[in-house]
Amino acid sequence: AYRDAAPFTPLVAGGLGALMTIWVTFAPCFLWIFTFAPWIDRLQHARRLKGALATITASVVGVIANLSLWFALHVIFTRVEERELGPLRFDWPDAGSIDGLALALAAWAAVHLLVLKRSVVEVLGVAAVLGLAVRPFI
Repeated sequence: AYRDAAPFTPLVAGGLGALMTIWVTFAPCFLWIFTFAPWIDRLQHARRLKGALATITASVVGVIANLSLWFALHVIFTRVEERELGPLRFDWPDAGSIDGLALALAAWAAVHLLVLKRSVVEVLGVAAVLGLAVRPFI
């Protein structure tokens, strides 16, 4: 939304895109949680369902990993093209299109989250302020 902002300004379009992403990501999750929460304890102790629950857990981890990689590619690189290798299709970044600010903020956030063990809310807040403060000068 930020990169193709018409008819809005990039900041407004980016904000609206972020709000839409939050809504479509978290609203269905909470719907499932609130719907099935009363039965979760019983399901965890059901021997017949342990394999199915393990499969679902592995699938969710795979989806999260795939989504994380997709976002990393499309945020850090401004140009990403789709390539094919036989039956496989994958996104391949243009090495000359690195967004230095996005890469620096991602590296800073990774250090603060993984090494310094800072809270996610704190790191997101500071990264957002840094991005907004520095972007006009680049």
